[in-house]
Amino acid sequence: MDDTETFDLLPIRLDPQSKAISTTSSSRILNQELKTLNELHKTLLSLESPAPPPPIPVNPKRSAQITKLRETGNDSFRKGKHAEAIQYYSLGLKMALSRPLWEPSGLVRDEVAGLYANRAQAHMAMQSWAEGSVDAESSVEAKKAGNAKAWWRKAKCLMEMGRLEEAEEWIGRGLEMEGNESDLVALLKDVQEKSKKA
Repeated sequence: MDDTETFDLLPIRLDPQSKAISTTSSSRILNQELKTLNELHKTLLSLESPAPPPPIPVNPKRSAQITKLRETGNDSFRKGKHAEAIQYYSLGLKMALSRPLWEPSGLVRDEVAGLYANRAQAHMAMQSWAEGSVDAESSVEAKKAGNAKAWWRKAKCLMEMGRLEEAEEWIGRGLEMEGNESDLVALLKDVQEKSKKA
């Protein structure tokens, strides 16, 4: 079994002219790896354009489509069509999560956090507390600070499921992130009163 706590300093040298990496070690594996690395380096240098052009950072059409799905979901929610709203939020999530990896992760996190929080609210309106709890927690995982609604929704779902200790703990964590946010403080009082009666 390998000891992951040990570090071996390998005798590696970089040729300043050719930039080739060499070693005085007799390790066959190390020499083979360095040979492969040097060949890759030569190949990249021989290309006319050594690096591909950077991709377009953000596709504005995708952003507009995600925003449109969220707004349509919000309209459906306001009309009381909660199942339909969930479908729109789910489509928006699917689109946001399938963004190419080179696009800014902060943008993806913001989109996903909002969509999960909204879908949690739609689940709560249908009294699907477990689903609402999962979505609210997913929203918080995407964006911990500045997301008081998602913290509140998860705690409310836990409270409705009778998981009062977990709800109180969750609100405590939410208050650490959001400061003394009034809705969380009020919900904490509700949870504590229910705990006393139980």
